[in-house]
Amino acid sequence: MTFKEQVDTLRRIDNLTRRKATGSPDELSRRLNISRASVYRYIGTLKHEFGAPIDYNKSRRSFYYLSEFDLIF
Repeated sequence: MTFKEQVDTLRRIDNLTRRKATGSPDELSRRLNISRASVYRYIGTLKHEFGAPIDYNKSRRSFYYLSEFDLIF
């Protein structure tokens, strides 16, 4: 995957997370055509490299932001 594709994937995850519309990790991996493990790597990147306050709501089956967050490259 190219750097541009990785950035695009991060932006898509960010957009879906803002709308609380990621679905489960399995659903998100299918939607983005990446592995489930890659979903968790991208979430980890958002958390640890960009400081995103991201969490998962089991009842809603979606990742979401705990507070305001702007993804800036």
